[in-house]
Amino acid sequence: MKNTPGPRAGRKEWTALGVLMLPLLLVSMDVSILYFAIPYISRDLEPSATQQLWILDMYGFVLAGLLITMGALGDRIGRRVLVLGGAAVFGAASVAAAYAHSADLLIAARALLGLGGAALMPSTLALIRNLFRDGKQRGRAVGLWTAVMTTGISLGPVVSGLLLEHFWWGSVFLVNLPAMVLLLVLVPFLVPEFRASQPGRFDLPSAALSLASLLPVVHGIKELARHGYEPIPVLGIAAGLLLGLVLVRRQKRLAHPMIDLGLLGRRAFGGPVLADLLAMFATVGMAVFLTQYLQSVLGMSPLEGALWSTVPAVGVAVTAPAAAALAQRVDRACVMGGGFLVSACGFLWLTQVRTDSALWFVLVGASVYAGGLVAAMALANELALGAAPPERAGSAAAVLESGQELGGALGMAILGSVGAAVYSRDMTDALPAGVPDAETVRETLGGAMAVAARLPAGTADTVLTAARDAFTRGMGSAAIGAAAVMAAAGVLSLVLLRGAAGTRRPGAEGSTPGERPEGADNAPEPAVP
Repeated sequence: MKNTPGPRAGRKEWTALGVLMLPLLLVSMDVSILYFAIPYISRDLEPSATQQLWILDMYGFVLAGLLITMGALGDRIGRRVLVLGGAAVFGAASVAAAYAHSADLLIAARALLGLGGAALMPSTLALIRNLFRDGKQRGRAVGLWTAVMTTGISLGPVVSGLLLEHFWWGSVFLVNLPAMVLLLVLVPFLVPEFRASQPGRFDLPSAALSLASLLPVVHGIKELARHGYEPIPVLGIAAGLLLGLVLVRRQKRLAHPMIDLGLLGRRAFGGPVLADLLAMFATVGMAVFLTQYLQSVLGMSPLEGALWSTVPAVGVAVTAPAAAALAQRVDRACVMGGGFLVSACGFLWLTQVRTDSALWFVLVGASVYAGGLVAAMALANELALGAAPPERAGSAAAVLESGQELGGALGMAILGSVGAAVYSRDMTDALPAGVPDAETVRETLGGAMAVAARLPAGTADTVLTAARDAFTRGMGSAAIGAAAVMAAAGVLSLVLLRGAAGTRRPGAEGSTPGERPEGADNAPEPAVP
């Protein structure tokens, strides 16, 4: 199919994109913004250990479980309506969380934040499909969306640390309010309404099945990452997968399914979904190691470590625009594959990190892998969004983001397990005889540091040196795993997407291959703003 130029977006559309990036930044920040606040919350609300875990995890669980439902709902009732509703819920839940006077109320508020976030995330990406009909401009917009989403996760701890130096813990939630108010005021003037012209009936059983299948899978993977093998998380994952099969069978029978299985089976959409899943596998899986390395091995304060962890954004700022420009001349599958291979080189660089490595050495490796990953993800997101029919853009964006959530959970579990296994093995060999609480020391670096604080100076130094060395070797082993996955993602991009991805040539910047041009009989009918 020959690419045809689409109408170019003007100042209004780019301004609308800037406004839509605000909730995206805050929604992604909320995944990690409680890392520093938990000690203050624990002191005030006195949650049990189980409640503390739910305070941390409830937001991510609800967000992951409702993405597909909210994407399909936006296609039917209107994406602008869903953005406005999501902003209202997110703002109200932020106030409720900030002033929660019990752990249970805070958990409930975090669930509402997840509901609002699930309404906002697929809608912001789907609206890019409608606002930017020119392929080249849409590529830039999707690249910005991807960069903002990934940057928000690393900014969460920084913002949290800065606020907690001057205000009480509720301020980490109230920071959401100005952006949500701005969104509610400006979106009706800047963003026209988009919905499918013949959306079909919303299927409530499918929505329930999507939630019931994703939640136990994500929860089970995270529990396995925390505690190792236990039967209940494994049974939860199995139950979630079984319900997922029931959901797939139901979608095949529906005239207007919530998940377009035909679209998911196309190379130009299913391939990018898989690429994004693998990218988030490596991103989230390694993020925990780098944070602990900066704080527990190099001895930085939490805020100092969080600030330094934002440096890899420099790699993103360089490689993402370069990849977008290169994709104008070269098959995007080749550029995506190159991005994954660059990220693999960054992970291999990190295998050479030692306990006495210079800070710049660590940050260079992190910048290289982050730059390659975000470049590949931006192109994958653009390709998937362009391959989806305009009236299904919300559902398509939700499937894409659900794959990212699942990939992140898998990365945390698998790479975390690899690092933990190497740490435990090395500590078993290196730990001197007679050290008290040896089992705790062998489990985690944090446990070793807690035990060392109660030991005589000489023994404590021996334990800490061994623990930091073992942790660094564990991080190197996890980096080898991430590099292998990224190399596989690069090969898969070339095999699955070459030809399907196509090249955006100057002068032919409209539809992406496999995408029906705007104005075709399946295009959405913009509602009156």
